[in-house]
Amino acid sequence: MSTQEELIRRSQAGDRGATEQLVEDNSGLIWSVVRRFMGRGTEPDDLYQLGCLGLLKAVEGFDLEYGTQFSTYAVPKIAGEIRRFLRDDGAVKVSRSLKEQSASIKVARNRLTTALGREPTIQEISRQTGLSPEDIALAETATAATESIQRQTGEEGFSLENVLTDTESEEGLVEKIALRQAIEALPDREKQVIQLRYFHCLTQQRVAKVLNVSQVQVSRIEKKALGMLKELMA
Repeated sequence: MSTQEELIRRSQAGDRGATEQLVEDNSGLIWSVVRRFMGRGTEPDDLYQLGCLGLLKAVEGFDLEYGTQFSTYAVPKIAGEIRRFLRDDGAVKVSRSLKEQSASIKVARNRLTTALGREPTIQEISRQTGLSPEDIALAETATAATESIQRQTGEEGFSLENVLTDTESEEGLVEKIALRQAIEALPDREKQVIQLRYFHCLTQQRVAKVLNVSQVQVSRIEKKALGMLKELMA
């Protein structure tokens, strides 16, 4: 039995010291999951605490005899705890830094619109504010209503959330891993659109600004990408 398995066994038996050691040993794993949810208006430290709660639930439910790696079992538990909070919490909590960035972006957008006589591109706003296109997208997302990943797409009602939030079954875990592998197999542009739309929860209009293309093009790329994902996961 490995050191981690021994700590899990002791923790399940009520050893508080073993539980604390498991949290410390898996701090890197928790942060790796937390990073996926940054930029949504909740402070990283708060997300980390939610991740710790998810890890503790994973420790409680982990079956040492099942043969699955603990990290494989823990990751969806950690992500599920954070996602549940973000979903149930209702209104998005926006940090001060994001509010300040959003305000500077709005000022720059208005100034450029007046000067150029048109809506500025994300690159022009980036040069004006000194913020990266990604930072601009995340700041605006955190302070504006966006479409949910719960939205079903296509005639068959394909919803990424159905897979991404299924943390209660081994089948769901397998589907989750398969989905991530399928996304990685997409061409760069299709992968970028899927990540911005469903992981950063940007609207098609926001994605169009980030990529400096039309919303119609984003819609076509997204439709193509979802079709490819269905084929890859069939």
